[in-house]
Amino acid sequence: MGAQTEKRKQLFLQRYEEVENNDPEGLSARCHYCTHYSSAIIVASFLVRLEPFSQTFQMLQGGLDIPERMFYSIKKEWESASRDNMGDVRELIPEFFYLPDFLLNSNNIHLGCMEDGTTIGDVELPPWAKGDPQEFIRVHREALESDYVSSHLHLWIDLIFGCRQQGPAAVESVNTFHPYFYIQKGRQDNKDPIIKSTILGYVSNFGQIPKQIFTKPHPPRCGSKKEGSSPPSPTPFFFKLDKLKIPAQPFKELAGGPVGQIICLEKEVVVLEKNQLLLSSLLSCFFSWGFPDNSCAFGNYATGKNFAVSENLCDWGETYCAACPNPTTVITAGSSGVVCVWDVAVSKDKLIRMKLRQPLYGHTDAVSCLAASEVHSLIVSGSRDLTCILWDMEELSYITQLAGHPTSISALAINEKTGEIASCAGPSLYLWTMKGQLLTHADTSCGPQADILCVALTQRHEWDARNVIVTGCADGVVRVSFLCAGALQMVSQFVFFLFSVQYSALVVINLILASQAPVSIEGINNSMGKCACVYVCRLALFLCSGLLLSYNAFLQSKPQTLHCASLGGGGTNPHKSNTHNHLTI
Repeated sequence: MGAQTEKRKQLFLQRYEEVENNDPEGLSARCHYCTHYSSAIIVASFLVRLEPFSQTFQMLQGGLDIPERMFYSIKKEWESASRDNMGDVRELIPEFFYLPDFLLNSNNIHLGCMEDGTTIGDVELPPWAKGDPQEFIRVHREALESDYVSSHLHLWIDLIFGCRQQGPAAVESVNTFHPYFYIQKGRQDNKDPIIKSTILGYVSNFGQIPKQIFTKPHPPRCGSKKEGSSPPSPTPFFFKLDKLKIPAQPFKELAGGPVGQIICLEKEVVVLEKNQLLLSSLLSCFFSWGFPDNSCAFGNYATGKNFAVSENLCDWGETYCAACPNPTTVITAGSSGVVCVWDVAVSKDKLIRMKLRQPLYGHTDAVSCLAASEVHSLIVSGSRDLTCILWDMEELSYITQLAGHPTSISALAINEKTGEIASCAGPSLYLWTMKGQLLTHADTSCGPQADILCVALTQRHEWDARNVIVTGCADGVVRVSFLCAGALQMVSQFVFFLFSVQYSALVVINLILASQAPVSIEGINNSMGKCACVYVCRLALFLCSGLLLSYNAFLQSKPQTLHCASLGGGGTNPHKSNTHNHLTI
């Protein structure tokens, strides 16, 4: 691994041949590398901007190193490990593939000044990252998950844990380290105190070769590409659809009111009315609110009938929104500005328990929307006081506030993969980290009355550049945006109706790779490539009128344009909102 180039490999081979093998177990033993690829000091030096690693580094180093030797530049570290320093054979640590925080000096630790007077702060990134740690990590992760890495991963396993770790195969692979780095029975128990101290010093300061797990070559991993084919190019989210068709026959009609929630299960699409949420993915129970007396109810999804009514919400004013992150937790909020977390238990159409776990105080006005993620133990509440508050779902405690919205918060969404939060206020769309750091924001309006009423995010891998944010607006337009180089870029607008429709909720059901036929793309950033794969895009939109539309569209071999469509049937006036309460698939 230390031989990143052929020239560097030859230098290590030369050093190996020049050392006489008179003392195979001593300090002057023959080896390719006299230092190690992983150790406590290597990890702490990369993570020096984060605690507790900053203190660990200073403890191991006896204080901070001279500035020129600190981790301050990706380019400098790469040149050192691949060209300039024969003693530098470091591996990248896992944080290079998932944690942008370690590249930022958010704690304002004084890391010193270099000879030219430059103060060391955030890590200098390569030009292709455009100064954005999130983009740097995303590209690194995308490379790690690529077919090329997958098809060569077994070779790395052989070097670290397998058949090429020791013995003749290690010599052949230019993969031998000083003998003191290897775990051998009895070596650390050497009775000579000097030798024992030397061995322990090597292990403490330079690291230790892990225990050999495999003695035979590790089989290659099966990538997504076929034998002899090239890996697929990174592709953007396609935004031009052809031959849009709206089925006249609704999939389901709701008699009680507008569509309020949709859940896409493996074999079916579950639809609930406004002010209803499914409490369990087993389709056994739903939670409903918004009654005149401020009570709430629990009902059976199959029959559509309520089986229990609770007055627990009455003391907290009118309920505007709710979230059910799991079958035993209901979160409500409304006119009081208090977020209430309830512990519920339902069994066989009976409400066993609805107990208030804790009220969460923080907003100064009514709470207008909620979002919750059990995966990230996160609750987000949006209010008319122009702020969002992040709460820890496990500890039921305040985390931070998302401020700076121009008007009342109208919609929230959490990316279950990354934990990123999308908040909407008026026509403005904001994207935040779980720590409350603003990643970017954009004004999505292209005219008057374009306030965002709902938002959804694709749940692809966090490193996938094809992740998009979809917003449904009061002007009847669905807008699709993706994050590129730290900025939200709108890639398309889907105008579904010739008359104005207000979207009350929206979800991206699916984004599936359907083919690898190349297509021509218009309006896409050149950095994303000229060729792409064909996708099936299924967009589901909740409307205030209770209508859910779902479209399937396949891209052909040329750019396609979305055609406007109007809704007919039932004597609907094209200048007014449709009053039907049905679902169309």
